[in-house]
Amino acid sequence: MSLINIGDAVTDFVALSTGAKEFKLSDFRGQFLVIYFYPKDNTPGCTQEGLAFREAYEKFTALNAVILGVSRDSIKMHEGFKVKQAFPFDLLSDPDEALCTLFDVIKMKAMYGKQVRGIERSTFIIDPNGVLIHEWRKVKVKNHCEDVLTVLHEGCQLKTVQQE
Repeated sequence: MSLINIGDAVTDFVALSTGAKEFKLSDFRGQFLVIYFYPKDNTPGCTQEGLAFREAYEKFTALNAVILGVSRDSIKMHEGFKVKQAFPFDLLSDPDEALCTLFDVIKMKAMYGKQVRGIERSTFIIDPNGVLIHEWRKVKVKNHCEDVLTVLHEGCQLKTVQQE
């Protein structure tokens, strides 16, 4: 069971980030956050997903959105993955699974006929006030980035209408 649901304010959290930084959720108030959880650096699906976000990066920034990738891999692994793929966004390391637990993305998965605990590919949008406004679970990589952009664009339009 997720600790947060659509419409809930996301608890402030701190995580280790690429670029020798510490990511703190509350430092990003005023911006949309697109947080995507993926199983492992340097694997085909995870690379493809990251590349899709990389290619659409300017579209996200035009919508006042920050992209963040999260997995249980170490910062050292993330740094290599980020450089190799030229990701313009940061990756967060979650070795103790605190973020994975908060967003309820650790699931039992079948791998080579055995049940293992792993990250279920998932994406979340947090609005500029820190509220979870959309989620995708059991993500299929193909066309996912476009789906996220569409929902984010609609969310930005709603924010503009509400401000008028």
